[in-house]
Amino acid sequence: MNRTHLLLIFFLFVVMRIFSVNPPASEVRAVWLTTNYGLDWPRNRISQEVQKRELIAILDNLQKHNFNTVIFQVRARGEMFYDSKIEPLASVIVPSGYGKPKFDPLAFVIEECHKRGMELHAWMVTYPLGLDKHVRSLGARSVTKKNPSITRKYRGEWFLDPGNPKTDDYLLSIVKEIVSNYDIDGIHFDYIRYPDNTGKFPDAGMYRLYGNGKTLHQWRRDNITRFVTKAYDWVKSQKKWVQVSSAPLGRYRALGNTGAGWTALETVFQDAAMWLKIGKHDALYPMMYYKDHLFYPFVDDWLENGNKRIIVPGLGTYQMIELGWSRQDIENQMDYTRKNESAGQAYFRTDNVLSNTKGILNTLEHYYRYPAKLPAMTWLSDEIPGAPYDLTAENINGKLLLSWKTDDAADRVTYNVYRSESEDLDVHKAENILATGLREPFFEYAASIDEKGYYYYVTVSDSYHNESEVCYPAFFVHSETVK
Repeated sequence: MNRTHLLLIFFLFVVMRIFSVNPPASEVRAVWLTTNYGLDWPRNRISQEVQKRELIAILDNLQKHNFNTVIFQVRARGEMFYDSKIEPLASVIVPSGYGKPKFDPLAFVIEECHKRGMELHAWMVTYPLGLDKHVRSLGARSVTKKNPSITRKYRGEWFLDPGNPKTDDYLLSIVKEIVSNYDIDGIHFDYIRYPDNTGKFPDAGMYRLYGNGKTLHQWRRDNITRFVTKAYDWVKSQKKWVQVSSAPLGRYRALGNTGAGWTALETVFQDAAMWLKIGKHDALYPMMYYKDHLFYPFVDDWLENGNKRIIVPGLGTYQMIELGWSRQDIENQMDYTRKNESAGQAYFRTDNVLSNTKGILNTLEHYYRYPAKLPAMTWLSDEIPGAPYDLTAENINGKLLLSWKTDDAADRVTYNVYRSESEDLDVHKAENILATGLREPFFEYAASIDEKGYYYYVTVSDSYHNESEVCYPAFFVHSETVK
């Protein structure tokens, strides 16, 4: 067998493997969009308009590849990527000046994501404040200057002190500012943990005051859980549909002798499974930036501890650069998470995906070849919205325009569009989905002319992603002649 035949067999094997994975109709497809140091965005530091165009290009590319969730970094280390009254605007954002309109990156990215049928989750770094040099660059605007009693310096880096109850108040003021002023779909906590337990984090005074007989480790875990509980309860009291999530370490706990030394529970006092168990989180996006025996059993452990909430393993596409992983390593993890019915996949970071590192974007073109709905948060609400009605289909200048009516138009709803060659529509088959997350009651697309007739359907999804029954279909023949 010659080399050409071998290459052909290998190519067919890869294609068959990719297409053998049956895409689910509901699946989280998320990226972390890193703004710290401008890693994913912004690259330009001198023009607001260029920064906006860069962001639009990123979102267009994500939409093209059927991503449905953008986790956008709105708080880095003590500085913001939105118009905040609490902490300063990040220095990488071109500030407003004479003759320039105010540029609020969070408001802008929310609007642009929603236009593209994607959700926007506001990602905030929680406790770290940065190294000395960074903190000094913020001057009097730094929380280390404005509110020094809730900050601690540890190994040359500054942190908010999780053991001080006043830290909860400070962080909650940020959560309130974001949730109250922006139409976000989720609030997402990162670094919601202690730095580590290998040295002595300077919290002995707080422990003496508030330890109440607990072990130091349990007290620290309870400190994080205390803030999580306050944040969750406040968010749900204001906007119940806003998904509360976080990105814990990829390994929840040591499994026997595997994983010991760097886990969420035992190393950084992050009892994320407890947050799910007591109902103070809607989703977890664990940072599963490992492979082989440090990946697969720990995915299973998260799923076993999921309490029927949303578990989305975070896949480390950046490791293809930093540790020389192969694309196959990531593909195997994608396959495993689907096979074991996680709620989806998230990728760190956006640029490692969209720059097609080792061809990973080519894989995703097939892996996410159809749009996907988002999983329902039935523990928040299980009411089913009413179906749309009066669906019409017409050819407008060579494009098919679908439009419909709904009694829920004033509510915070989205729409899903389906197409089928028969009247027997299965909404659980991804290949029937044309679009998800639409915010307006119409959909236009350039349908191919194949002389076939299709049935079109629309459903309504509420803010908790509960989906209505399908509407009465519209039938349309894709022909050069009007039929």
